[in-house]
Amino acid sequence: MFKKLSLTLAISGMLLGLSQTSAAARWDGADDLPVSPLACGSDSGGAAPAAMDYDGGQAVGAPDLAGKEITLVDVPKLIGIGYFAATTEGMRQAAEELGNVKVKTDGPTEANIDDQITFLDNFITQGVDGLLFAANDPVAIAPVLRTALEKGIHVVGYDANSEPDAREWFVNQAEFNGIAKSMMDSIVAEIGDDGSFAIVTSTFTTPNQARWIAEMQAYQEQCYPNAKWLETVEAQEDNILSFNQANTLMNKYGEDLQGLLGMTSVATPASAEAVTQAGLCGEVAVVGLATPNAMKPYVESDCVKSVVLWNPVDLGYAAVHVMRAVADGKFGPGASEVSAGRLGTLNVVNGSEVLLGAPYVFNKDNIGDFDF
Repeated sequence: MFKKLSLTLAISGMLLGLSQTSAAARWDGADDLPVSPLACGSDSGGAAPAAMDYDGGQAVGAPDLAGKEITLVDVPKLIGIGYFAATTEGMRQAAEELGNVKVKTDGPTEANIDDQITFLDNFITQGVDGLLFAANDPVAIAPVLRTALEKGIHVVGYDANSEPDAREWFVNQAEFNGIAKSMMDSIVAEIGDDGSFAIVTSTFTTPNQARWIAEMQAYQEQCYPNAKWLETVEAQEDNILSFNQANTLMNKYGEDLQGLLGMTSVATPASAEAVTQAGLCGEVAVVGLATPNAMKPYVESDCVKSVVLWNPVDLGYAAVHVMRAVADGKFGPGASEVSAGRLGTLNVVNGSEVLLGAPYVFNKDNIGDFDF
């Protein structure tokens, strides 16, 4: 019998309503770009995507920086959370290894696109050789990034993309349809192929999450047509709001809610904590994207079975190597691969994206092997 939650959070109920009306996007938080769901089941194949022409931008009149020391600034969605602390560590490792790169991370303390633009604009004014970014909004961030390119500053994105012509390259942590498949297969393994689930995401305009959700919807409709997608709510990559939204969903749907999917490294542990505090471990499954360290208590207590991610340290590390190769003139339009230090050779996909690799599923058997 589904246990009644002891506390109903009125404020999160209000926020839940706002999340469904404040975004002009589709109800499920997805974008409206074309989707390419992978094959159902263990076969993750399908035809390899056709090669695309380079669709990124170019730094106008960039100085010759080949072999010279370069100064980079990294402006992620926000600072102060474990995920971007991990990407920052990867950048530090790459800079130390290369020896001719200085990199500094700074940005907003909340996932606010206006604040992020202000940071980027200030660094452009101060003058740097390159900007690294993870976008809070792909469209809103594009003008300031184009300004950087027009001033001869190299621009490389990672984690969350901008419009392609506003940066030279984007380091994609995993193919969107690969993340979608891992997420849906993992939740269905726990709740069954006719189970009901809801999603806690950041915002409906956050580019990587909107893309994952679009691909998840396509994969679910193709492979698990009887599964019930109840609702998607926004939580702004805020721990308290994510916790409240998870509680509100459990109160709203009761025993009809069998699973929660967290789309951010904040939403997933917050959802797991909400389920734990409600005494619903084993009744409401939690699957999501999160760092291993944040999820270890919930995995070790058997409240969470699966965590999907990539190594964010490697993501930051790859972004700096891509920037160094661009500055050296060794990586430009038409290239099909780039050398990335200890990661070896990374392939170009989708015209101007560098693919880090396939997603990884952490569980009780392996999560203890990772420390980030």
